[in-house]
Amino acid sequence: MNIIKTLVLGAAAGLATISGAQAADLPTKAKAVQYVKICSVYGAGFYYIPGTDTCIKLGSYTQIDVNLNGGNYGKPAWDQQFNLGTHSRDAEYFTTRARVQLNIDTRTATDYGIVRTYWTSTFNHSSGDGPSTGTLSTDYAFVQFAGFTLGKAVSGFQTPWGAYAGNNTAYLLGGSDTATGITQIAYTWQFGNGVSAQIGIEDSRTLNRAQLLNAGYALTAAQANTAISTGAFPTANGGNAVPDIAGNIKIDQASFTAQLSAAAHTLHGTYYGATSASAVEPNGHPSDVWGGAVQGGLQLKNLPTGLGDKFSLEGVYANGAMKYIIGGVTGNNFDSFSGGGSLGGYQNFAVLTLADGIFTNGGSIEKTTGWGVRANFVHNWSPTWESTVFGTYTHIDYNAAATNAFCAQRAAVVAGGPATNALANATCNPDFNIWQVGSRLAWTPAQNLTFSAEILYTMLDQSHGGSVVAPTNGMGAFKPAGTYDFHDQGMFTGNLRVRRTW
Repeated sequence: MNIIKTLVLGAAAGLATISGAQAADLPTKAKAVQYVKICSVYGAGFYYIPGTDTCIKLGSYTQIDVNLNGGNYGKPAWDQQFNLGTHSRDAEYFTTRARVQLNIDTRTATDYGIVRTYWTSTFNHSSGDGPSTGTLSTDYAFVQFAGFTLGKAVSGFQTPWGAYAGNNTAYLLGGSDTATGITQIAYTWQFGNGVSAQIGIEDSRTLNRAQLLNAGYALTAAQANTAISTGAFPTANGGNAVPDIAGNIKIDQASFTAQLSAAAHTLHGTYYGATSASAVEPNGHPSDVWGGAVQGGLQLKNLPTGLGDKFSLEGVYANGAMKYIIGGVTGNNFDSFSGGGSLGGYQNFAVLTLADGIFTNGGSIEKTTGWGVRANFVHNWSPTWESTVFGTYTHIDYNAAATNAFCAQRAAVVAGGPATNALANATCNPDFNIWQVGSRLAWTPAQNLTFSAEILYTMLDQSHGGSVVAPTNGMGAFKPAGTYDFHDQGMFTGNLRVRRTW
């Protein structure tokens, strides 16, 4: 027994010795690594990219829209998108859109201050897209460093709230539009106490340039039909020659934000010619001219009417720079029809043409002028219910020389051809007004989940008079031959929206 006991104890001791030796050979346990570390310096939602000193924030929203009597983005039925302008049976009385937006914001502290990069894109599937197709857009993409902003960012002309002080539509006129950024190089000074100033150059080619018309063109029958029924004349814009210069001075306080903005814009035409096809270099061209715009904006916050209530007001004047009044995402022409001719004709219609300027062969550019205002009041009834009322007014004016040139080109349309409009007892005046009123109701039952409904009424107040005699399809598809009267047009647009943000 003693021998067996001795052997067992010896074996146990040997095993203990071996186990201890193996344990001594194992590496020590590594300390836990914090792979996601909160970065509170730049606000909620930022965290450090592992292994770097760069903070990143990811964001997104998913949105579903149903639009009534209008296109996507809350666009009123003032043109032939979705065949809405003529109100024929091919019109889409409602449209839908599903959208996902993604954004990335990074910040890195350096000896020159914070380096920031920002990118946001949207993926859209709208009425008319194929089952698995859609569009991808880059809305903002910029770098900020040492006071500079380089890339696609909000225009320096824009007020901080822009066209979205509490509404859904992206077609609220009477000022600039923040539906997307504009490519720029800008510098911002921060003076402290909420006071800042910015100056920059911006690419005006896509968003801030309306059409430039050569009233010396002899219109073809097809061009005449388009011009008279839709307001879209052949444009005589030259290439992208000089960027716009835009800037602002801003005061941002807890109770209000005020901003004064200005922009300079060049009008750069192509060559003279009897038609757009015969405009060639030897004919010469009009000299470039400068236009511009000024804007003042005020937003009152923390109003006594309720927590979070805001009142926003802005006014803008432009000379030769009309897209600073009728926002960048809006087209250059408007038209709409209604039933029952006021002068005994088949139907009446409004047609409006927006141009930065007009010239004739051998002449100089005559700049268009205009002004616009818009106001917006947001009221919070409770932490979950919010309502907004808003309105705009826009006036566009062509001077006497521009009006005479415009009307002479339109009057040169000759009747008789099967595809030609004829002006019958018509008076010509390209000046116009557009006014809008609307309201939005929003319910937020859970954080970052909002259901909203909006209604918008738009009036196209045009100055042409009399009537047009048109052949079959001369005023648009499915329109019969007959007399069509110039007349102001009003239209309602509706929008239902669901948005979830994270």
